[in-house]
Amino acid sequence: MDVWKTLKYPHMTEKSVGMVESENKIVFIVDRKSNKIKIKNAFEEAFNVKVDKVNTEITMKGLKKAYIKLNKKNKAIDVAVKLGMV
Repeated sequence: MDVWKTLKYPHMTEKSVGMVESENKIVFIVDRKSNKIKIKNAFEEAFNVKVDKVNTEITMKGLKKAYIKLNKKNKAIDVAVKLGMV
């Protein structure tokens, strides 16, 4: 499975970066056809972390945004540093 076909790129706004620290969540723009299970598996495989929950939404621009909540054993800030978000 190519995880980067599912996970396109991190969503980097002030609110998204704030969620990394306050809620242990990472926000990604994902493939429009992918479902929550596919997003969860791709993220776990790409970053070797445990995901608790995935919420998705379709933006006004037609992009699919995934809010990925990490397990409390894993820190979202560590993933954000790998991605160069913070």
